[in-house]
Amino acid sequence: MLQFITHPSEKYSIPKEVKMAIEGGCKWVQLRMKDASYEELKATALDIIPMCKDNDVILVIDDNVELVNELRVHGVHLGKTDMDPRKAREILGPHAIIGVTANTADDILTFKRVDVDYVGLGPFRHTDTKKNLAPVIGLEGYRQIVKTVSDAGNQLPIVAIGGITIDDVDEIMSTGVQGIAVSGAIINAPSPVEYTEDILRRLAR
Repeated sequence: MLQFITHPSEKYSIPKEVKMAIEGGCKWVQLRMKDASYEELKATALDIIPMCKDNDVILVIDDNVELVNELRVHGVHLGKTDMDPRKAREILGPHAIIGVTANTADDILTFKRVDVDYVGLGPFRHTDTKKNLAPVIGLEGYRQIVKTVSDAGNQLPIVAIGGITIDDVDEIMSTGVQGIAVSGAIINAPSPVEYTEDILRRLAR
């Protein structure tokens, strides 16, 4: 699984970023605009919703449960300081996708009896696309965390995130995670479309 996470860029608008990721074959987009107002976020979401619908792409919005509920997109991704996922589930109902952020095995295990759909675990390495970064995990960290939560009965899909590039794909997937989330490496590639295609080919191997 590849998740593309939007990030403000001097080169492309957010809708252009999404368009290129979709053209490259990505089937999961997270709209992340941390510093945008509600209306700015909504306007951008309305720009990309048709693209996602036309290409059967899952669209989740970072943090903003209210907007997800208003626009009826697929779901929301909640950071550690965002709304409690239990409350988000009450608002969005049983069919919405709810993703949560984790930095440790203990973080993941706190969701054992919570109705969430996946965990974004990171950061893999330092990344400039996120402020207030938690300590990096690295490959061995992922192996240890996946083993710990698996031994404890965790069945939530784990998506690795944070500074991941195409050269990391094989090793990260070997740790037992179910997918990766990529932002800057796609946006900053000479050809974001081809870069996305290449990542998906690696994931398919």
